[in-house]
Amino acid sequence: MATNRRKTSKTKKEETNWQERVIQIRRVSKVVKGGKKLSFRAIVVVGNERGQVGVGVGKASDVIGAVKKGVADGKKHLIDIPITKSNSIPHPINGTGGGAKVIMRPASPGTGVIAGGAVRTVLELAGVRNVLAKQLGSNNPLNNARAAVNALSTLRTFAEVAEDRGVPVENLYIS
Repeated sequence: MATNRRKTSKTKKEETNWQERVIQIRRVSKVVKGGKKLSFRAIVVVGNERGQVGVGVGKASDVIGAVKKGVADGKKHLIDIPITKSNSIPHPINGTGGGAKVIMRPASPGTGVIAGGAVRTVLELAGVRNVLAKQLGSNNPLNNARAAVNALSTLRTFAEVAEDRGVPVENLYIS
């Protein structure tokens, strides 16, 4: 019995490690034979503020069920992000998702997260503290969140680039 208690306490610690933020809850309807069936769609961002973030969508007949499904979906779609010592991103990057485009640039320490809407939520839960971001095109929160995740997933560190090119990391700074 004692081992079961220990396991549950570990899982609770892992659960508290993740933060969830609901971006949008929308009431949607489906036309069926008897009329309209109402349900709720929740867009949720899940992150641990240490370089992992995911966006999930959940749909259920009640709001709480939709949020729970969104959290589970977000944890299924986690990505890892390289974060610099100054809590920024390594290089400028663009991302797309549906009709939304997102531009991100690294910023100096003390700048903060300068971004709007869903992109801001994704960056904060990813653990990025200093960044400049701009949404272009669509204002759809789901597409903007997916564009931000798309941009963050294509980030590479200097070490990865040096390894791909077959040169020492020091040679990247010279030019």
